[in-house]
Amino acid sequence: MNIDEVKALGQAIRSEVGKGVVGLDDAVELMLVALFASGHILLEGPPGTAKTFLAQCFARAAGLDYGRIQFTPDLLPGDILGSNLFNFQTSSFTLTRGPIFTELLLADEINRTPPKTQAALLEAMQERTVTIDGVDHRLSDRFMVVATQNPIENQGVYPLPEAQLDRFLFKYVVGYPSDEEERRMVAAMGNRFGTPHPEDWGVTRVADAATIRAAADAVSVNRLADEIVDYVVRLVRATRNTGDLQLGASPRAAATLAAAARAYAALDGRDFVLPDDVKRLAPAALRHRVLLSPAAEIDGRSVDAVVAALVEQVEAPR
Repeated sequence: MNIDEVKALGQAIRSEVGKGVVGLDDAVELMLVALFASGHILLEGPPGTAKTFLAQCFARAAGLDYGRIQFTPDLLPGDILGSNLFNFQTSSFTLTRGPIFTELLLADEINRTPPKTQAALLEAMQERTVTIDGVDHRLSDRFMVVATQNPIENQGVYPLPEAQLDRFLFKYVVGYPSDEEERRMVAAMGNRFGTPHPEDWGVTRVADAATIRAAADAVSVNRLADEIVDYVVRLVRATRNTGDLQLGASPRAAATLAAAARAYAALDGRDFVLPDDVKRLAPAALRHRVLLSPAAEIDGRSVDAVVAALVEQVEAPR
C-alpha cells in the first residue's frame, strides 16, 4: 500500500464514522493515527458526549472486532483476561478467553476499577500479549484500547497510575458540541432513547485485517529526518527540565510521538514528517504523561497550558 492509498483509507473511515457521530473530528483523527501507529487512546469527557458510540462506529468502519468491558469496583483481572477452567469430561484445563481477546477493546469508565484490575491491561497494551497461569497468549496485531473516563466525579474512582497512562499514545479531552452540532444531533437522534447502533446510521466496513496491516506497514517506513528526531527528543526532554512540572514525559513518549507523526503525515498524503505534525500531536501525546509541580498548581496553571508553552519555546527545525 502506498501513501495515497493510506490517505484514501483514512478519508473513507472518517466518512463512515461521520454518518453516525456528529462532530468529534479531532478525536476521529487521533484514533486513526493511533490505529496506524499501533497505539491506544484515552477519551476523557462528561457523560453523554458520544464516547462509547464513537468507539463503536470507529470499530465498525475500520473492520475491527469490537469488545467492551464496563469497569466496576468489583471487577477482577480474570474477568478481563479469562481463566483456565477444569473440564471434567476431558480431565484437563480449558482456557475460557476474556473480552480482552478482541481487536478494538472499549474500556468503559476505566477509572472505576481498582489498580489491581487496571494493571491487567498493562502487558496487553505494551506487548499485545496476556499471560494466564504462566502461559503467554498473543493478541491481534491490530489490538487497540479505547478507554473512557469521567473527569467530573471523584467518589468511587481510582486514578490511573502513571505506568498505565504512559501506555496510552493519546489522551483526548471530549468537550460539549457546538450549537450547530448539538442541533444536528437532536434533529437526527431525538426520536429515540439510548445509544443507537452504528448500522442504524448506515456505518459500513471499509477496511479489513489485511488493509489495516498494509497501512500500518506503509506508515512505519515513512521518512523521519534526523532534524525531526532531534526536535522530538528536545521537546520531550524539555518536559523534564521545567519547574512547572514535577514529572516529565518518558522516553516511550518520544518514541510513540515519532510513530504518531509518521502516521499523521501519511494520513495527510505525505511520505515525510514535518515539524508541524509533531506540534499538532504533542498536546494529546504529552498531557497525560506529565505532572504539574506544586508551584504551578498554586499559580492555577494547567497541564495543557504548560505543554503548549513548551511547544512554543522549543525551537523547531526550519
